[in-house]
Amino acid sequence: MTLLDLMPVFMFAGLVVFMLFGYPVSFSLGAVGLFFGFISIELGYFDFNFLQAIPGRVFGSIISNELLLAIPFFTFMGAILEKCGLAEDMLESMGQLFGPIRGGLGYSTIIVGFILGAITGTVAAQVIAMAMITMPVMIRYKYNMRYATGVLAASGTITQLVPPSLVLIVLADQLGRSVGDMYLGAWGPSLLQIVLFAGYTFLLSIFKPEHVPPVPRTLHGWPLFVKSMWGIIPSAVLIFLVLGTIMMGLATPTEAGAMGTIGALILAVVRNAPLSTFDRYAFGAGVVAALAGVAIGMVAFKSPAFKVAFTVMFASVIWMCWRAWQDQALRQLIIQALQATMRITAMVAFILVGATCFSITFQGVDGNLWVEHLMSNLPGGVWGFLVVVNLFVFFLAFFLDFFEIAFIIVPMLAPVAQKLLAPVVGADAALIWFGVMLCVNMQTSFMHPPFGFALFYLRSVTPKEIPSSDIYWGSIPWVILQLIMVALVIAFPVSVTYFLDNTPKVDPSQIRIELAPAEDDAAPPVFSTPPPTN
Repeated sequence: MTLLDLMPVFMFAGLVVFMLFGYPVSFSLGAVGLFFGFISIELGYFDFNFLQAIPGRVFGSIISNELLLAIPFFTFMGAILEKCGLAEDMLESMGQLFGPIRGGLGYSTIIVGFILGAITGTVAAQVIAMAMITMPVMIRYKYNMRYATGVLAASGTITQLVPPSLVLIVLADQLGRSVGDMYLGAWGPSLLQIVLFAGYTFLLSIFKPEHVPPVPRTLHGWPLFVKSMWGIIPSAVLIFLVLGTIMMGLATPTEAGAMGTIGALILAVVRNAPLSTFDRYAFGAGVVAALAGVAIGMVAFKSPAFKVAFTVMFASVIWMCWRAWQDQALRQLIIQALQATMRITAMVAFILVGATCFSITFQGVDGNLWVEHLMSNLPGGVWGFLVVVNLFVFFLAFFLDFFEIAFIIVPMLAPVAQKLLAPVVGADAALIWFGVMLCVNMQTSFMHPPFGFALFYLRSVTPKEIPSSDIYWGSIPWVILQLIMVALVIAFPVSVTYFLDNTPKVDPSQIRIELAPAEDDAAPPVFSTPPPTN
Protein backbone atom coordinates (compact mmCIF):
# COMPACT_ATOMS: atom_id res chain seq x y z
CA MET A 1 0.00 0.00 0.00
CA THR A 2 1.50 3.33 -1.11
CA LEU A 3 1.30 6.76 0.45
CA LEU A 4 -1.30 7.78 -2.11
CA ASP A 5 -3.52 4.86 -1.12
CA LEU A 6 -3.63 6.24 2.43
CA MET A 7 -4.49 9.79 1.39
CA PRO A 8 -8.22 9.44 2.32
CA VAL A 9 -7.20 8.28 5.81
CA PHE A 10 -4.85 11.24 6.17
CA MET A 11 -7.62 13.61 5.13
CA PHE A 12 -9.96 12.33 7.83
CA ALA A 13 -7.18 12.50 10.41
CA GLY A 14 -6.36 16.07 9.37
CA LEU A 15 -9.99 17.10 9.74
CA VAL A 16 -10.11 15.64 13.26
CA VAL A 17 -6.92 17.52 14.22
CA PHE A 18 -8.33 20.83 12.97
CA MET A 19 -11.55 20.37 14.92
CA LEU A 20 -9.70 19.39 18.09
CA PHE A 21 -7.95 22.76 17.92
CA GLY A 22 -11.40 24.35 17.99
CA TYR A 23 -11.60 25.76 14.47
CA PRO A 24 -15.10 26.09 12.98
CA VAL A 25 -16.01 23.03 10.97
CA SER A 26 -16.77 24.97 7.79
CA PHE A 27 -13.29 26.51 7.67
CA SER A 28 -11.65 23.26 8.81
CA LEU A 29 -13.26 21.44 5.89
CA GLY A 30 -12.08 24.04 3.39
CA ALA A 31 -8.55 24.18 4.81
CA VAL A 32 -8.12 20.39 4.85
CA GLY A 33 -9.53 20.06 1.35
CA LEU A 34 -7.22 22.69 -0.14
CA PHE A 35 -4.17 21.56 1.86
CA PHE A 36 -4.43 17.96 0.72
CA GLY A 37 -5.42 19.12 -2.75
CA PHE A 38 -2.11 20.94 -3.19
CA ILE A 39 -0.22 17.98 -1.72
CA SER A 40 -1.95 15.66 -4.20
CA ILE A 41 -0.97 17.97 -7.06
CA GLU A 42 2.67 17.86 -5.95
CA LEU A 43 2.53 14.08 -5.70
CA GLY A 44 1.04 13.85 -9.18
CA TYR A 45 -2.32 12.45 -8.18
CA PHE A 46 -4.09 15.07 -10.32
CA ASP A 47 -3.22 18.43 -11.84
CA PHE A 48 -4.26 21.93 -10.82
CA ASN A 49 -7.14 22.00 -13.31
CA PHE A 50 -8.92 19.41 -11.19
CA LEU A 51 -9.44 21.95 -8.40
CA GLN A 52 -11.32 24.22 -10.79
CA ALA A 53 -14.31 22.00 -10.06
CA ILE A 54 -14.58 23.65 -6.62
CA PRO A 55 -15.85 27.09 -7.76
CA GLY A 56 -17.91 25.40 -10.45
CA ARG A 57 -19.61 23.20 -7.87
CA VAL A 58 -20.12 26.10 -5.46
CA PHE A 59 -21.79 28.34 -8.04
CA GLY A 60 -23.47 25.59 -10.00
CA SER A 61 -24.92 23.18 -7.47
CA ILE A 62 -25.03 25.27 -4.29
CA ILE A 63 -25.73 28.93 -4.99
CA SER A 64 -28.15 28.14 -7.83
CA ASN A 65 -29.73 25.19 -6.01
CA GLU A 66 -33.42 26.04 -5.67
CA LEU A 67 -34.00 23.26 -3.15
CA LEU A 68 -31.58 24.77 -0.63
CA LEU A 69 -33.49 28.06 -0.93
CA ALA A 70 -36.24 26.35 1.08
CA ILE A 71 -34.00 26.43 4.18
CA PRO A 72 -34.23 30.20 4.87
CA PHE A 73 -37.97 30.18 4.11
CA PHE A 74 -38.76 27.40 6.58
CA THR A 75 -36.35 28.84 9.15
CA PHE A 76 -37.98 32.26 8.91
CA MET A 77 -41.45 30.75 9.14
CA GLY A 78 -40.50 28.87 12.28
CA ALA A 79 -38.79 31.87 13.86
CA ILE A 80 -41.88 34.05 13.29
CA LEU A 81 -44.27 31.50 14.80
CA GLU A 82 -41.99 30.85 17.76
CA LYS A 83 -41.27 34.51 18.57
CA CYS A 84 -44.82 35.81 18.11
CA GLY A 85 -46.13 33.65 20.96
CA LEU A 86 -48.02 30.96 19.07
CA ALA A 87 -45.76 28.27 20.53
CA GLU A 88 -46.61 29.55 24.00
CA ASP A 89 -50.33 29.44 23.22
CA MET A 90 -50.01 25.86 22.04
CA LEU A 91 -48.15 24.69 25.15
CA GLU A 92 -50.61 26.36 27.49
CA SER A 93 -53.56 24.88 25.61
CA MET A 94 -52.19 21.35 25.67
CA GLY A 95 -51.27 21.73 29.34
CA GLN A 96 -54.88 22.64 30.15
CA LEU A 97 -56.17 19.63 28.21
CA PHE A 98 -53.81 16.94 29.55
CA GLY A 99 -52.79 18.40 32.90
CA PRO A 100 -55.33 16.61 35.17
CA ILE A 101 -54.03 13.11 34.28
CA ARG A 102 -50.77 11.71 35.65
CA GLY A 103 -47.95 12.59 33.31
CA GLY A 104 -50.25 15.09 31.60
CA LEU A 105 -47.58 17.76 31.32
CA GLY A 106 -45.26 15.15 29.83
CA TYR A 107 -47.84 14.12 27.23
CA SER A 108 -48.54 17.74 26.34
CA THR A 109 -44.80 18.44 26.00
CA ILE A 110 -44.36 15.46 23.68
CA ILE A 111 -47.35 16.33 21.47
CA VAL A 112 -46.47 20.01 21.31
CA GLY A 113 -42.86 19.05 20.57
CA PHE A 114 -44.16 17.06 17.62
CA ILE A 115 -46.17 20.02 16.28
CA LEU A 116 -43.52 22.60 17.11
CA GLY A 117 -41.00 20.39 15.35
CA ALA A 118 -42.73 21.43 12.16
CA ILE A 119 -42.86 25.08 13.26
CA THR A 120 -39.63 26.17 14.89
CA GLY A 121 -37.26 24.27 12.59
CA THR A 122 -34.37 24.46 15.07
CA VAL A 123 -33.64 22.51 18.24
CA ALA A 124 -32.43 25.58 20.13
CA ALA A 125 -35.66 27.53 19.60
CA GLN A 126 -37.84 24.56 20.46
CA VAL A 127 -36.03 23.49 23.65
CA ILE A 128 -35.77 27.03 25.00
CA ALA A 129 -39.38 27.91 24.17
CA MET A 130 -40.82 24.78 25.79
CA ALA A 131 -38.53 24.90 28.83
CA MET A 132 -39.32 28.53 29.64
CA ILE A 133 -43.06 27.85 29.51
CA THR A 134 -43.37 24.34 30.95
CA MET A 135 -40.47 24.05 33.41
CA PRO A 136 -41.92 26.48 36.03
CA VAL A 137 -45.19 24.52 36.07
CA MET A 138 -43.35 21.19 36.44
CA ILE A 139 -41.30 22.61 39.32
CA ARG A 140 -44.40 24.05 41.02
CA TYR A 141 -46.22 20.70 40.96
CA LYS A 142 -43.10 18.72 41.94
CA TYR A 143 -42.43 16.72 38.79
CA ASN A 144 -39.31 14.59 39.00
CA MET A 145 -36.61 16.89 37.60
CA ARG A 146 -34.77 14.15 35.73
CA TYR A 147 -37.96 13.26 33.89
CA ALA A 148 -38.85 16.92 33.35
CA THR A 149 -35.49 17.88 31.86
CA GLY A 150 -35.33 14.67 29.81
CA VAL A 151 -38.77 15.05 28.23
CA LEU A 152 -38.13 18.71 27.40
CA ALA A 153 -34.80 17.99 25.73
CA ALA A 154 -36.08 14.91 23.88
CA SER A 155 -39.23 16.65 22.65
CA GLY A 156 -37.06 19.48 21.40
CA THR A 157 -35.00 17.15 19.23
CA ILE A 158 -38.11 15.81 17.46
CA THR A 159 -37.75 18.81 15.16
CA GLN A 160 -34.98 16.91 13.36
CA LEU A 161 -37.36 14.20 12.14
CA VAL A 162 -40.77 15.83 11.77
CA PRO A 163 -41.45 17.40 8.35
CA PRO A 164 -40.65 20.08 7.24
CA SER A 165 -37.39 19.37 9.04
CA LEU A 166 -34.32 21.17 7.70
CA VAL A 167 -32.42 17.91 8.14
CA LEU A 168 -34.73 16.14 5.71
CA ILE A 169 -34.34 18.93 3.15
CA VAL A 170 -30.55 18.71 3.36
CA LEU A 171 -30.56 14.91 3.24
CA ALA A 172 -32.86 14.95 0.20
CA ASP A 173 -30.43 17.28 -1.54
CA GLN A 174 -27.36 15.22 -0.65
CA LEU A 175 -29.01 11.90 -1.56
CA GLY A 176 -30.53 13.17 -4.79
CA ARG A 177 -34.11 12.34 -3.76
CA SER A 178 -37.24 14.47 -3.69
CA VAL A 179 -38.13 16.31 -0.50
CA GLY A 180 -41.73 15.09 -0.80
CA ASP A 181 -40.61 11.44 -0.71
CA MET A 182 -38.28 12.16 2.20
CA TYR A 183 -41.17 13.75 4.11
CA LEU A 184 -43.44 10.79 3.35
CA GLY A 185 -40.77 8.39 4.55
CA ALA A 186 -40.29 10.31 7.80
CA TRP A 187 -43.93 10.25 8.87
CA GLY A 188 -43.92 6.63 10.06
CA PRO A 189 -40.83 6.97 12.31
CA SER A 190 -42.07 10.37 13.56
CA LEU A 191 -45.37 8.91 14.75
CA LEU A 192 -43.68 5.80 16.13
CA GLN A 193 -41.26 7.92 18.12
CA ILE A 194 -44.15 9.85 19.67
CA VAL A 195 -45.69 6.52 20.68
CA LEU A 196 -42.41 5.42 22.29
CA PHE A 197 -42.05 8.67 24.24
CA ALA A 198 -45.68 8.59 25.38
CA GLY A 199 -45.38 4.89 26.29
CA TYR A 200 -42.39 5.63 28.53
CA THR A 201 -44.37 8.39 30.25
CA PHE A 202 -47.33 6.05 30.70
CA LEU A 203 -45.16 3.34 32.30
CA LEU A 204 -43.63 5.93 34.60
CA SER A 205 -47.11 7.09 35.67
CA ILE A 206 -47.92 3.47 36.66
CA PHE A 207 -44.73 2.38 38.39
CA LYS A 208 -43.57 5.75 39.77
CA PRO A 209 -46.69 7.94 39.89
CA GLU A 210 -45.07 10.42 42.27
CA HIS A 211 -42.66 11.43 39.47
CA VAL A 212 -45.47 12.71 37.20
CA PRO A 213 -48.30 14.12 39.37
CA PRO A 214 -51.51 15.55 37.88
CA VAL A 215 -51.96 19.31 37.49
CA PRO A 216 -55.38 20.95 38.10
CA ARG A 217 -57.05 22.92 35.33
CA THR A 218 -57.61 26.65 35.63
CA LEU A 219 -60.07 26.75 32.70
CA HIS A 220 -63.24 24.75 32.13
CA GLY A 221 -66.07 24.52 29.62
CA TRP A 222 -66.27 27.08 26.83
CA PRO A 223 -63.15 29.10 27.86
CA LEU A 224 -61.11 25.88 27.80
CA PHE A 225 -62.48 25.01 24.35
CA VAL A 226 -61.72 28.47 22.92
CA LYS A 227 -58.23 28.49 24.45
CA SER A 228 -57.46 25.04 23.06
CA MET A 229 -58.75 25.79 19.57
CA TRP A 230 -56.92 29.11 19.27
CA GLY A 231 -53.72 27.61 20.61
CA ILE A 232 -53.63 24.52 18.39
CA ILE A 233 -55.60 24.96 15.16
CA PRO A 234 -53.98 28.00 13.43
CA SER A 235 -50.39 26.75 13.55
CA ALA A 236 -51.34 23.13 12.90
CA VAL A 237 -53.47 24.04 9.87
CA LEU A 238 -50.68 26.21 8.42
CA ILE A 239 -48.08 23.47 8.81
CA PHE A 240 -50.19 20.69 7.34
CA LEU A 241 -51.26 22.86 4.40
CA VAL A 242 -47.61 23.60 3.66
CA LEU A 243 -46.65 19.94 3.95
CA GLY A 244 -49.65 18.85 1.91
CA THR A 245 -48.69 21.03 -1.05
CA ILE A 246 -45.22 19.46 -1.06
CA MET A 247 -46.19 15.83 -0.62
CA MET A 248 -49.03 16.07 -3.15
CA GLY A 249 -46.70 17.63 -5.69
CA LEU A 250 -48.65 20.91 -5.88
CA ALA A 251 -45.62 23.06 -5.00
CA THR A 252 -41.87 22.77 -4.67
CA PRO A 253 -40.37 22.99 -1.15
CA THR A 254 -39.22 26.53 -1.89
CA GLU A 255 -42.69 27.61 -3.04
CA ALA A 256 -44.31 25.91 -0.05
CA GLY A 257 -41.81 27.59 2.29
CA ALA A 258 -42.62 30.99 0.78
CA MET A 259 -46.36 30.38 1.27
CA GLY A 260 -45.73 29.22 4.84
CA THR A 261 -43.74 32.38 5.55
CA ILE A 262 -46.64 34.54 4.37
CA GLY A 263 -49.05 32.53 6.52
CA ALA A 264 -46.77 32.87 9.55
CA LEU A 265 -46.59 36.64 9.10
CA ILE A 266 -50.39 36.85 8.92
CA LEU A 267 -50.81 34.75 12.08
CA ALA A 268 -48.24 36.92 13.86
CA VAL A 269 -50.14 40.07 12.89
CA VAL A 270 -53.50 38.63 13.96
CA ARG A 271 -52.13 37.60 17.35
CA ASN A 272 -49.95 40.60 18.19
CA ALA A 273 -50.97 43.72 16.26
CA PRO A 274 -53.85 45.97 17.44
CA LEU A 275 -56.42 45.42 14.69
CA SER A 276 -59.31 47.68 13.79
CA THR A 277 -62.68 46.44 12.53
CA PHE A 278 -61.56 47.04 8.95
CA ASP A 279 -58.40 45.01 9.58
CA ARG A 280 -60.43 42.08 10.80
CA TYR A 281 -62.71 42.24 7.77
CA ALA A 282 -59.64 42.39 5.52
CA PHE A 283 -58.17 39.34 7.22
CA GLY A 284 -61.46 37.45 6.98
CA ALA A 285 -61.75 38.26 3.30
CA GLY A 286 -58.23 36.96 2.73
CA VAL A 287 -58.98 33.68 4.53
CA VAL A 288 -62.20 33.14 2.58
CA ALA A 289 -60.43 33.99 -0.67
CA ALA A 290 -57.61 31.58 0.11
CA LEU A 291 -60.03 28.71 0.79
CA ALA A 292 -62.06 29.57 -2.30
CA GLY A 293 -58.89 29.80 -4.39
CA VAL A 294 -57.80 26.33 -3.33
CA ALA A 295 -61.23 24.88 -4.12
CA ILE A 296 -61.52 26.64 -7.50
CA GLY A 297 -57.91 25.92 -8.42
CA MET A 298 -58.45 22.18 -7.99
CA VAL A 299 -61.23 22.37 -10.59
CA ALA A 300 -60.10 25.11 -12.97
CA PHE A 301 -56.71 26.59 -12.24
CA LYS A 302 -56.87 29.38 -14.87
CA SER A 303 -60.51 30.36 -14.43
CA PRO A 304 -61.48 34.04 -13.80
CA ALA A 305 -62.89 33.04 -10.40
CA PHE A 306 -59.51 31.70 -9.34
CA LYS A 307 -57.82 34.92 -10.44
CA VAL A 308 -60.31 36.99 -8.43
CA ALA A 309 -59.81 34.84 -5.33
CA PHE A 310 -56.04 35.08 -5.69
CA THR A 311 -56.21 38.88 -6.09
CA VAL A 312 -58.34 39.28 -2.93
CA MET A 313 -56.01 37.00 -0.97
CA PHE A 314 -52.93 38.86 -2.22
CA ALA A 315 -54.45 42.26 -1.31
CA SER A 316 -55.28 40.94 2.18
CA VAL A 317 -51.71 39.71 2.65
CA ILE A 318 -50.28 43.09 1.58
CA TRP A 319 -52.59 44.91 3.98
CA MET A 320 -51.74 42.64 6.92
CA CYS A 321 -48.01 43.04 6.25
CA TRP A 322 -48.46 46.81 6.21
CA ARG A 323 -50.26 46.65 9.56
CA ALA A 324 -47.42 44.57 10.96
CA TRP A 325 -44.87 47.13 9.85
CA GLN A 326 -46.82 49.92 11.58
CA ASP A 327 -46.66 48.17 14.97
CA GLN A 328 -43.24 48.79 16.56
CA ALA A 329 -43.23 45.69 18.80
CA LEU A 330 -44.20 43.40 15.94
CA ARG A 331 -41.68 45.08 13.66
CA GLN A 332 -38.97 44.37 16.22
CA LEU A 333 -40.07 40.75 16.41
CA ILE A 334 -39.71 40.43 12.60
CA ILE A 335 -36.11 41.98 12.66
CA GLN A 336 -35.20 39.31 15.33
CA ALA A 337 -36.66 36.50 13.18
CA LEU A 338 -34.70 37.76 10.19
CA GLN A 339 -31.48 37.81 12.18
CA ALA A 340 -31.97 34.23 13.34
CA THR A 341 -32.71 33.18 9.77
CA MET A 342 -29.60 34.90 8.43
CA ARG A 343 -27.36 33.24 11.04
CA ILE A 344 -28.61 29.73 10.24
CA THR A 345 -28.55 30.29 6.47
CA ALA A 346 -25.01 31.70 6.56
CA MET A 347 -23.84 28.77 8.68
CA VAL A 348 -25.30 26.28 6.19
CA ALA A 349 -23.77 28.11 3.23
CA PHE A 350 -20.27 28.19 4.73
CA ILE A 351 -20.45 24.50 5.69
CA LEU A 352 -21.53 23.69 2.13
CA VAL A 353 -18.60 25.58 0.63
CA GLY A 354 -16.13 23.93 3.01
CA ALA A 355 -17.64 20.50 2.41
CA THR A 356 -17.35 21.05 -1.35
CA CYS A 357 -13.59 21.75 -1.04
CA PHE A 358 -13.16 18.63 1.08
CA SER A 359 -15.31 16.30 -1.01
CA ILE A 360 -13.78 17.22 -4.39
CA THR A 361 -10.25 16.59 -3.14
CA PHE A 362 -11.47 13.41 -1.43
CA GLN A 363 -12.90 12.17 -4.73
CA GLY A 364 -9.69 13.17 -6.52
CA VAL A 365 -7.65 10.84 -4.30
CA ASP A 366 -10.22 8.04 -4.88
CA GLY A 367 -11.66 8.40 -1.41
CA ASN A 368 -15.07 7.32 -2.65
CA LEU A 369 -13.62 4.02 -3.86
CA TRP A 370 -11.84 3.59 -0.53
CA VAL A 371 -15.12 4.11 1.38
CA GLU A 372 -17.01 1.77 -0.95
CA HIS A 373 -14.39 -0.95 -0.59
CA LEU A 374 -14.33 -0.53 3.19
CA MET A 375 -18.11 -0.61 3.64
CA SER A 376 -18.91 -3.28 1.04
CA ASN A 377 -16.65 -5.85 2.68
CA LEU A 378 -18.02 -5.61 6.20
CA PRO A 379 -19.13 -8.90 7.81
CA GLY A 380 -22.87 -9.37 7.85
CA GLY A 381 -23.58 -7.87 4.44
CA VAL A 382 -26.41 -5.35 4.42
CA TRP A 383 -27.14 -5.61 8.13
CA GLY A 384 -23.48 -5.35 9.05
CA PHE A 385 -23.26 -2.20 6.92
CA LEU A 386 -26.31 -0.66 8.63
CA VAL A 387 -25.04 -1.46 12.13
CA VAL A 388 -21.54 -0.09 11.48
CA VAL A 389 -22.81 3.06 9.76
CA ASN A 390 -25.26 3.83 12.56
CA LEU A 391 -22.63 3.26 15.24
CA PHE A 392 -20.22 5.46 13.30
CA VAL A 393 -22.77 8.27 12.94
CA PHE A 394 -23.80 7.92 16.60
CA PHE A 395 -20.25 8.46 17.85
CA LEU A 396 -19.47 11.06 15.20
CA ALA A 397 -22.46 13.03 16.47
CA PHE A 398 -20.58 13.54 19.76
CA PHE A 399 -18.47 16.11 17.89
CA LEU A 400 -20.38 17.21 14.77
CA ASP A 401 -23.90 18.53 14.25
CA PHE A 402 -26.32 17.21 11.66
CA PHE A 403 -25.41 19.73 8.94
CA GLU A 404 -21.76 18.73 9.09
CA ILE A 405 -22.55 15.01 9.09
CA ALA A 406 -24.96 15.42 6.18
CA PHE A 407 -22.51 17.37 4.04
CA ILE A 408 -19.40 15.32 4.84
CA ILE A 409 -20.44 11.72 5.47
CA VAL A 410 -23.70 11.21 3.57
CA PRO A 411 -22.29 11.84 0.05
CA MET A 412 -19.58 9.25 0.73
CA LEU A 413 -21.99 6.61 1.98
CA ALA A 414 -24.85 7.19 -0.48
CA PRO A 415 -23.43 5.11 -3.40
CA VAL A 416 -22.69 2.17 -1.11
CA ALA A 417 -26.12 2.43 0.50
CA GLN A 418 -27.85 2.47 -2.89
CA LYS A 419 -25.95 -0.63 -3.99
CA LEU A 420 -26.51 -2.64 -0.79
CA LEU A 421 -30.03 -1.58 0.20
CA ALA A 422 -31.73 -1.66 -3.21
CA PRO A 423 -32.25 -5.47 -3.09
CA VAL A 424 -33.97 -5.10 0.31
CA VAL A 425 -36.49 -2.30 -0.32
CA GLY A 426 -36.12 -1.53 -4.03
CA ALA A 427 -33.98 0.95 -5.92
CA ASP A 428 -36.38 3.89 -5.49
CA ALA A 429 -36.85 3.53 -1.72
CA ALA A 430 -33.28 2.54 -0.76
CA LEU A 431 -31.87 6.02 -0.18
CA ILE A 432 -35.11 7.28 1.39
CA TRP A 433 -34.88 4.49 3.97
CA PHE A 434 -31.20 5.20 4.50
CA GLY A 435 -31.74 8.97 4.86
CA VAL A 436 -34.59 8.69 7.35
CA MET A 437 -32.60 6.14 9.33
CA LEU A 438 -29.68 8.56 9.59
CA CYS A 439 -32.07 11.36 10.54
CA VAL A 440 -33.42 9.31 13.46
CA ASN A 441 -29.86 8.54 14.51
CA MET A 442 -28.68 12.14 14.28
CA GLN A 443 -31.33 13.22 16.78
CA THR A 444 -29.15 11.69 19.46
CA SER A 445 -26.38 14.19 18.66
CA PHE A 446 -28.39 16.79 20.57
CA MET A 447 -29.06 14.53 23.54
CA HIS A 448 -26.13 12.41 24.60
CA PRO A 449 -23.61 13.75 27.13
CA PRO A 450 -21.18 15.40 27.27
CA PHE A 451 -21.70 17.53 24.14
CA GLY A 452 -25.47 17.35 23.57
CA PHE A 453 -26.46 20.87 22.53
CA ALA A 454 -30.07 20.39 23.64
CA LEU A 455 -28.73 19.85 27.17
CA PHE A 456 -26.76 23.10 26.97
CA TYR A 457 -29.82 24.99 25.74
CA LEU A 458 -31.84 23.50 28.58
CA ARG A 459 -29.19 24.39 31.15
CA SER A 460 -29.26 28.02 29.99
CA VAL A 461 -32.94 28.46 30.93
CA THR A 462 -33.20 26.06 33.88
CA PRO A 463 -33.14 27.50 37.44
CA LYS A 464 -29.75 27.30 39.13
CA GLU A 465 -31.12 25.17 41.97
CA ILE A 466 -31.58 22.28 39.53
CA PRO A 467 -28.16 20.56 39.28
CA SER A 468 -26.62 19.82 35.91
CA SER A 469 -26.40 16.16 36.93
CA ASP A 470 -30.21 15.95 36.78
CA ILE A 471 -30.13 17.24 33.21
CA TYR A 472 -27.48 14.76 32.10
CA TRP A 473 -28.92 11.74 33.92
CA GLY A 474 -32.40 12.68 32.77
CA SER A 475 -31.35 12.50 29.13
CA ILE A 476 -30.16 8.88 29.23
CA PRO A 477 -33.58 7.10 29.07
CA TRP A 478 -34.57 9.25 26.10
CA VAL A 479 -31.32 8.55 24.25
CA ILE A 480 -32.02 4.84 24.75
CA LEU A 481 -35.53 5.33 23.34
CA GLN A 482 -34.06 7.07 20.29
CA LEU A 483 -31.60 4.22 19.77
CA ILE A 484 -34.51 1.76 20.01
CA MET A 485 -36.16 3.85 17.32
CA VAL A 486 -33.09 3.44 15.10
CA ALA A 487 -33.22 -0.33 15.62
CA LEU A 488 -36.93 -0.40 14.71
CA VAL A 489 -36.33 1.54 11.49
CA ILE A 490 -33.54 -0.93 10.57
CA ALA A 491 -35.60 -3.99 11.44
CA PHE A 492 -38.84 -2.76 9.83
CA PRO A 493 -38.12 -0.81 6.62
CA VAL A 494 -41.88 -0.68 6.05
CA SER A 495 -42.04 2.01 8.76
CA VAL A 496 -40.38 4.29 6.17
CA THR A 497 -41.56 2.85 2.87
CA TYR A 498 -45.25 2.39 3.75
CA PHE A 499 -46.29 5.91 2.71
CA LEU A 500 -44.09 6.01 -0.38
CA ASP A 501 -45.38 5.45 -3.92
CA ASN A 502 -45.28 1.66 -4.30
CA THR A 503 -46.74 1.44 -7.78
CA PRO A 504 -44.92 -1.03 -10.05
CA LYS A 505 -42.06 0.50 -11.97
CA VAL A 506 -39.87 -0.75 -14.79
CA ASP A 507 -36.21 -1.15 -13.90
CA PRO A 508 -34.28 0.81 -16.58
CA SER A 509 -31.34 -1.55 -16.24
CA GLN A 510 -33.54 -4.39 -17.55
CA ILE A 511 -34.61 -2.62 -20.78
CA ARG A 512 -33.01 -4.10 -23.92
CA ILE A 513 -32.68 -2.22 -27.22
CA GLU A 514 -32.08 -4.58 -30.13
CA LEU A 515 -30.87 -3.01 -33.39
CA ALA A 516 -31.76 -4.51 -36.74
CA PRO A 517 -29.00 -6.03 -38.88
CA ALA A 518 -26.91 -3.48 -40.76
CA GLU A 519 -28.04 -4.68 -44.22
CA ASP A 520 -31.69 -4.05 -43.45
CA ASP A 521 -31.72 -0.26 -43.03
CA ALA A 522 -35.50 -0.03 -43.23
CA ALA A 523 -36.16 -2.20 -40.16
CA PRO A 524 -36.76 -0.14 -36.99
CA PRO A 525 -35.12 -0.90 -33.62
CA VAL A 526 -36.92 -3.38 -31.41
CA PHE A 527 -37.59 -2.26 -27.82
CA SER A 528 -38.10 -4.98 -25.24
CA THR A 529 -39.37 -4.18 -21.77
CA PRO A 530 -39.76 -6.79 -19.01
CA PRO A 531 -42.94 -6.99 -16.93
CA PRO A 532 -43.25 -4.29 -14.22
CA THR A 533 -41.62 -5.18 -10.93
CA ASN A 534 -42.30 -3.79 -7.48
